[in-house]
Amino acid sequence: MSKTQSILAQKIKSHRKANDMTQESLAKEAKIPYTTLTKIESGVIKNPTLDTVMKIAEALNTTLDELTKE
Repeated sequence: MSKTQSILAQKIKSHRKANDMTQESLAKEAKIPYTTLTKIESGVIKNPTLDTVMKIAEALNTTLDELTKE
């Protein structure tokens, strides 16, 4: 499971950078706390809720599947 989470964290960071977004701007757009996003990207939060990941995907204009598939 940790491999999946690291893939999730990497993909969120990659999509965020591709969209020229900061962590702060993504958190604001996704309507999640900034600290939550930084903890997901750094791997501190290993199992973010489905709701949180869906909000992030929507803010990044991508799909949940795109963020979670290997």
